[in-house]
Amino acid sequence: MPAYTKRGNMVIVRLDPGEEIIAELKNVCMKEKVILGTVQGIGSTNKVTIGSFSTATKEYHKKTFTEDHEIVSLMGNITTMNDEVYLHLHITLGDKGYNTWSGHLDGAVVSGTAEIIITLIDGKIGRYKDEKVGLNLLRIGNAHE
Repeated sequence: MPAYTKRGNMVIVRLDPGEEIIAELKNVCMKEKVILGTVQGIGSTNKVTIGSFSTATKEYHKKTFTEDHEIVSLMGNITTMNDEVYLHLHITLGDKGYNTWSGHLDGAVVSGTAEIIITLIDGKIGRYKDEKVGLNLLRIGNAHE
C-alpha cells in the first residue's frame, strides 16, 4: 500500500519504486471509498505502456517504453463501472532527449517516485460500454441508458 494522507477533499499519494500506478491508486480509492474524483500527478517511470484509440478499429494501439522517463503530467478521472472503481488516466512522458510521448495510460511502474493528488467530488458517476463508439463512456443522466 502506498504512502498517502487525506486532507479535506484531497488524497495526496506518494508511490515508490516498483509500485504500479493504476493498481496502487485503485487500492487507495477502495480503502478511502473514493468513487468520483480527478487525478493529477508527476513522477518517473521506466516501464510504461500507453495507447492511442482508433475509432475505425475500436482498439487501442499500444506502445511500451522500458527506458527512464519523466512523468511530465498524469491526469484523469475516477468513476465506477459495474460497481467497481474505474480509473481513466492519460499520461505525458518526457525522455532524455526532451521528446514527449502522450496517450491513454495502460500501465506504469514507478522508477523513482510518483506524487499524485486525488481531488474528491461528491456523488457517483458510472460508466457503460458503448458498442457504437467502442469505449466505456460516462453514464450521465439518461443518455444512452
